[in-house]
Amino acid sequence: MTITPQRFPFLRNGGALVLLSSAWLLAACQPKVAQPIKVDAGQQQRLNQLELKVQQLEQKLNATTPRDPADRDGKPPAGPVKSLTLRSGSDDDRLRIYWADGSSSDLPCTKEQGTLVCG
Repeated sequence: MTITPQRFPFLRNGGALVLLSSAWLLAACQPKVAQPIKVDAGQQQRLNQLELKVQQLEQKLNATTPRDPADRDGKPPAGPVKSLTLRSGSDDDRLRIYWADGSSSDLPCTKEQGTLVCG
């Protein structure tokens, strides 16, 4: 059996070129075998140090508990503010900050020269 343009009419109008191009593209798209990265002793030691540091930081991060709203250092919790409430005209005027983590902070307010000052 011979392949002739009469038997396969698509070969007449550049079909062979399309067929060969398609085969070449399919072969070119095959995944390559990954080559292992060569690491010298100094790089390996540095990599091990970095892995150890990451593990230590992860342990430290997992060991910390959410900050107490009445933080001993007087620092507010980290994170966005959810809402604010201002209480004025009472014995304990204050600005209450509700944080996104569920905690709250109270800032005492006083009136100075006609302006309410909190903090």
